[in-house]
Amino acid sequence: MLKVEGLNVYYDKIHAVKDVSFEVRDGEICTLIGANGAGKTTILQTISGLLRARSGTITFNGADITTLPPHRILQRGLAQVPEGRRVFAQMTVLENLEMGAFTRRDKAGVQADLEKVFGWFPRLKERIRQPAGTLSGGEQQMLAMGRALMSTPKMLLLDEPSMGLAPILVDEIFSIIQAVNKSGVTVLLVEQNAAKALEIADYSYVLSTGSVVGAGEARSMLSDASVRSAYLG
Repeated sequence: MLKVEGLNVYYDKIHAVKDVSFEVRDGEICTLIGANGAGKTTILQTISGLLRARSGTITFNGADITTLPPHRILQRGLAQVPEGRRVFAQMTVLENLEMGAFTRRDKAGVQADLEKVFGWFPRLKERIRQPAGTLSGGEQQMLAMGRALMSTPKMLLLDEPSMGLAPILVDEIFSIIQAVNKSGVTVLLVEQNAAKALEIADYSYVLSTGSVVGAGEARSMLSDASVRSAYLG
């Protein structure tokens, strides 16, 4: 579904992503793991059009999206949940979710998807009229995911969904990621909690200082000695 080939991304003169290539298959959960500064977030932002690649290509469902603007990439079915949630704090939960559907014109479909999101995140329905800025960190993460899902994506890019959350909430968020995936949404997951990511993923790529240094089935990586010592403790 997604193919990244020879990707190079710079911040001014800093070479942040170095000749990265990987692919994500339709229907799977794929994870990118690595230490802080490995280039994980930069890769997601480049895929979603927020950053421009110096060179390389990004292909989504057979079409080259390397130079498309973010809203065109979203319309093709690729939505990102950014690091740090980035909800619209002054707007209500409902208004945030409606913003996720801004490219859509099918009112009945939007309403049906709203109920689907509330099925995954019942707490959001309980707080439907509450300003998003007053939600807890976990609830804001749920809202950010729900907002992205309102665009009916074929693929969801998740950037550090467990950041700053209590362990019990981390388990809940990861269970929901699996449920969303089972509903037919392919997932590309960037996650500092490598052990948790590898538990739910099908395939994984290991990044170090902007380069891919390893790849394999996620379950086998859990027992790989070099991966364990570097990322799992």
